[in-house]
Amino acid sequence: MEKAHAQKKKIQKPMGDRIFDTINAVIWVIILAVILYPLWLILIASVSDPDAVIAGEVLFWPKDFSLMGYEAVFDNDELIRSYLNAIIYTVFGTLLSVVVTMMAAYSLSRKFSGKKFVNFYFVFTMFFNGGLIPQFLMVRDLGLMDTVLLMIIINCVSVWNLMVARTYISMNIPNDLYEAAAIDGASHFTYFLRVVLPLSGMIIAVLCVYYGVARWNDYFTALVYIRDRAKLPLQTILREILATLTATNSDSFFSAYADDIKGMTEAVRKAEVAKYCCIVISTGPAVILYIFMQKYFVKGVMIGSLKG
Repeated sequence: MEKAHAQKKKIQKPMGDRIFDTINAVIWVIILAVILYPLWLILIASVSDPDAVIAGEVLFWPKDFSLMGYEAVFDNDELIRSYLNAIIYTVFGTLLSVVVTMMAAYSLSRKFSGKKFVNFYFVFTMFFNGGLIPQFLMVRDLGLMDTVLLMIIINCVSVWNLMVARTYISMNIPNDLYEAAAIDGASHFTYFLRVVLPLSGMIIAVLCVYYGVARWNDYFTALVYIRDRAKLPLQTILREILATLTATNSDSFFSAYADDIKGMTEAVRKAEVAKYCCIVISTGPAVILYIFMQKYFVKGVMIGSLKG
């Protein structure tokens, strides 16, 4: 036993493999640094003094700690309300999307007459759609303009996510389970609730990330369909704040500060860091969601994306 263990310890990788592993590790460290540095730069710039940011002195660490940018952003009274709106739209919209997607995925994983046509019908919509104007007219005719319900139900299902979920169910939940459940008198609805959903936790987590991030980052829907400012989500408000703070080269900006050079300088300083603050505020929840779902995410995507 000890002899076998000693021989195992003596076995080493060939020199070529070790050189390859080292080079591979170095390359991936460089790639990781290239990806993470811009994110780190945004974070430290958002809490640095605007003069240091403008001078390009903020490279690796914050300089002259300052929350001026965050104060400029949070001075907008609509921000907190829009944050709550975004949370409501994201939570309930994601919940609805996941439920509908899983139900449709389960249906498409079953054998039934006309299945190929239904699959084609879904896939066709991935490549062709009516465009914004027909959708706008439909929303208006349904009476959903300027409503909270619209922000929750619009873009409810992504066909790509539906196909990933369908493949996951087909590959990981054997049909024998359904046959056994059917013998015991279970209907499709009972089987879906008591068997399919408990065994699909991984793909549900992936769908939550996909749908949650998409809904959190959606500003365009509110920009087109919402007129009541009390119903606007965070992203739309941040877009307006950013456009206002960074419009430092427009005629209206110069006319507003024509007799106030000090005020103009202060506005430029705030605008320089406010854009970084907007990015941090808007992307923070999405990053946190990825961190908590990471252990499910990669495996769920790989399993669900394989052809069944």
